[in-house]
Amino acid sequence: MLRIGVLGVGHLGKFHLNNWKEIDDVTLVGFFDPDDNNARSVEEKYGLTRYSTAEQLVDACDAVDIVAPTPHHFNLCSLALRKGKHVFVEKPLANTMEEARTLVKLAKESNLRFQVGHVERFNPAFLSLKDFTLQPMFIEVHRLAQFNPRGTDVSVILDLMIHDIDIILHLVKSNVSYISANGVAVMSDTPDIANVRIEFDNGCVANLTSSRISMKKMRKMRVFQKDAYIGIDFLDKKTEIIKLNSPGDKNVFTFDIETNHGKKTIAISSPSIEDGNAIKMELQEFKNAIVNNTETPVTVLDGFEAMDVAHKILDKINSAQR
Repeated sequence: MLRIGVLGVGHLGKFHLNNWKEIDDVTLVGFFDPDDNNARSVEEKYGLTRYSTAEQLVDACDAVDIVAPTPHHFNLCSLALRKGKHVFVEKPLANTMEEARTLVKLAKESNLRFQVGHVERFNPAFLSLKDFTLQPMFIEVHRLAQFNPRGTDVSVILDLMIHDIDIILHLVKSNVSYISANGVAVMSDTPDIANVRIEFDNGCVANLTSSRISMKKMRKMRVFQKDAYIGIDFLDKKTEIIKLNSPGDKNVFTFDIETNHGKKTIAISSPSIEDGNAIKMELQEFKNAIVNNTETPVTVLDGFEAMDVAHKILDKINSAQR
């Protein structure tokens, strides 16, 4: 039985608690949270032990789930790694690039399982494309949210856009060659809305817009490649593929269009979307990686690379405003 401790049981931490309770062969030994009122309510609702210090909880566990605010990620991750405990930490990996580099080094030296909580990797709409070959040449993303003071300890880049940065780096197997960006702080001290263009060595271009001051929610990614257009709606859990029809295509709607090169048949399909809880799935995969001694699906290096691009974007925004 794997012993898990949760560090930070605020809004998102409570979702983690609920999901750990549904995962087999796991024992929740307790939690640490410095907020007395919040901790008291968690003790009463979940019947879990509150540990007086993070170190005491880490000592009692095989692995920790860190859902604390970003500025605390480094200290909690390094504490756990130095004590020989497996680590799951919510995105972003750390607060600064220096902290992130140190965590990569510690994780590699420890030979422990380390996973970063880029939950959109487990979104059912994205997972529905697992059998479809994605070779993007142009990507357009809109991730819009209504304002919520929670999460404004970091910029919209590290709060929202980093989800899409991680997905794009996962899809585009090429180095970043150029970044241009602009953003503005409206409701907080850091950018609340930003537009970014990322260019890759292989010619792929990604345009990203993120806002946490929108009147409506939107989480859409559009992927264009030589043979297809793929639309992914992370919010409504829908996926659409439009491509040239191929022999053997099943469950597609087709229509013909006339081109300068003759008639082409277009096929439209919507892959089957399986019901799924993305948070539960990522925690389950973390547990499986520990039990089977395999690599986690979102590694510490993945988390570092997403952070690296995010901080380069922030540097571009800051330099543009000087």
